Amino acid sequence: MQTILIVDDEPNIIELARLYLERDGYQVEAVTSGQDALLKREALSPDLIVLDLMLPDIDGLDVCRQIRANSTVPILMLTARREDVDKIVGLELGADDYLTKPFNPRELVARVRAVLRRYHTGVAPDEIVEMGNLRLDLLRHEVKVAGKPVLLRTKEFDLLAAFARNLGIVLSREKLLEVVWGYDYYGETRTVDVHVNHLRNKIAGSGVDIETLRGTGYKMTLAGGSE
Repeated sequence: MQTILIVDDEPNIIELARLYLERDGYQVEAVTSGQDALLKREALSPDLIVLDLMLPDIDGLDVCRQIRANSTVPILMLTARREDVDKIVGLELGADDYLTKPFNPRELVARVRAVLRRYHTGVAPDEIVEMGNLRLDLLRHEVKVAGKPVLLRTKEFDLLAAFARNLGIVLSREKLLEVVWGYDYYGETRTVDVHVNHLRNKIAGSGVDIETLRGTGYKMTLAGGSE
């Protein structure tokens, strides 16, 4: 039985996460401060840490930094902050993934499974992405929905990869043009809309949604979840 250490000062978050993780077969331990997290990590040697960014004593980013100084334990960061920079900093400090509050507890369990799978198989996070019923192999350019191969055109695959690498983050049409098509925005974004519509149809049933934010862009989330 794998052990998950939850670090969060909100009792309702701890109990919700504990309920779903224990239901999935994990042993769960919890602390409510950064200092206790550092001590518990030393004593417990958990298989994965769910670490809140906002803690009453030591900032979650600093806790992550201290853990990474002498440990490779997988870290899934929780944050109530919406700013992308906080998520990016967390990943750069060594967090393996992040989840924004409020979150769907089923998504938490799915993220925990995926991070542990990558960690124990030695597969780098940027090689295999699994969300819901969607599996994306970035090296082989292969996509499967519920275990069945899905044929995507090159730009559709690149678009899906851009969304998958930025789960829950809003991407403007201009940014997608730059990342996927490789050129700056010159006034035409219709091609993005067309490709997104095609992609939605092809990954239907994957448990993943590509949401339209009117006047802003798109973001990918797990179906029924919250980012």
